[in-house]
Amino acid sequence: MPTIALVAAGRRLGLSLGRVFGRQGFDVALIARSEQRLGELAATLADEGVQAAGFAADVTDRAELTAALDRAAARFGGIDVLHYSSVPAGDAWMTGVLDVTVENLRPQVESTCYGAVSATRAVLPAMVSAGSGTVLYTTGASSVTPTPWAATSGAAGAALRNWALTLNGTLADKGVYVGHVAIGAWIAGTPGMPADASPMEPDAIAQVYWDLHATRDRAERVITN
Repeated sequence: MPTIALVAAGRRLGLSLGRVFGRQGFDVALIARSEQRLGELAATLADEGVQAAGFAADVTDRAELTAALDRAAARFGGIDVLHYSSVPAGDAWMTGVLDVTVENLRPQVESTCYGAVSATRAVLPAMVSAGSGTVLYTTGASSVTPTPWAATSGAAGAALRNWALTLNGTLADKGVYVGHVAIGAWIAGTPGMPADASPMEPDAIAQVYWDLHATRDRAERVITN
């Protein structure tokens, strides 16, 4: 069976991606820092008939992240789809543009960009060798449309977006598809969501990723509601 690896898998979009791809016959490799979260996600997916297993790693520890993906590939016989989405915990991503410093931008770049590069390098050689594979990245919409109140997140996300789109063009003739999704909508269940928000269900958002993987008809989708 094919396998999707979800790096920085969470209880909303990560779980929904596992659910949507699992329904299409994929096994699911879950990667996150929390052993407890990994166990909960794997159990939920198992209850829905999806084979899943967790592999603990911190995305800012490049060696640990690579080792986790290697273990996942060994466990499932390879990784056919990689999804990467990670931002620092808390409100660090909400830094205003006039308040950006090297100190508050660095954690964004570490988790968003360096983690993505490390995860990609862990799986890409096998994909290129096989002549098939999909790599999907998630950022906020500020990576596409400058947003003054999310300046650090936007800067780091824009760097990842540039790399992702360049990768897509470079790998197209090698059978590997790369897609970028910029989310400009609140995901239902997100803590601290504004009272006037119109949230989108994570399963509906996850379907966008499946469509990108299945059709390969574009390199980018921006999701708004």
